Amino acid sequence: TKLGVVVEAELGTLAGIEDEVKVAAHEASYTRPEEVEEFVSKTGCDSLAIAIGTSHGAYKFKPEQCTRNEKGILVPPPLRFDVLEEVSKRLPGFPIVLHGSSSVPQEYVKMVNEFGGQMPNAIGVPEEQLRQAAKLSVCKINIDSDSRLAFTAAVRKTLAEKPAEFDPRKYCGPARDLMEVMYKHKIIDVLGSDNKLAQLD
Repeated sequence: TKLGVVVEAELGTLAGIEDEVKVAAHEASYTRPEEVEEFVSKTGCDSLAIAIGTSHGAYKFKPEQCTRNEKGILVPPPLRFDVLEEVSKRLPGFPIVLHGSSSVPQEYVKMVNEFGGQMPNAIGVPEEQLRQAAKLSVCKINIDSDSRLAFTAAVRKTLAEKPAEFDPRKYCGPARDLMEVMYKHKIIDVLGSDNKLAQLD
């Protein structure tokens, strides 16, 4: 911050793929709450991303890590809210971040698969758990894979329904529209971050 640069640090290791680097589930590690105070103090970071069970990419959990509900749908393991709560106690008021928090909306996975994609067992973090995290001390939640998924689903659908189409403006437009729908839903219904700017004025 002294140099005008905002620094977000990460303590703990998330599984999944980020920047083409794969971290296997057994290499992932939860954030150790007893380390956060010293880490923040020594690094001088402005916010801290913690590992509580989220993961990068659209395949956050292997089927064997999940259970199945009565409809046979995969249910991922719950996030470690005990870790989040302990970190919050040790760093009261400090900005906490969650990386790898896309919920991988199943309607988009279904659309991708219906129109020629192959995304078996793609599953993400349940939205109700993200809402709970946002109500606690988490002030930033990263959801990049959901936007990619929405965009890809809409492009696949448009090109399948209009196979002669070659103008990117004609298939990127519906993709942008679906991303906008997804972001509005996340901002209002999941993250609870709508109208926050107005509250700062």
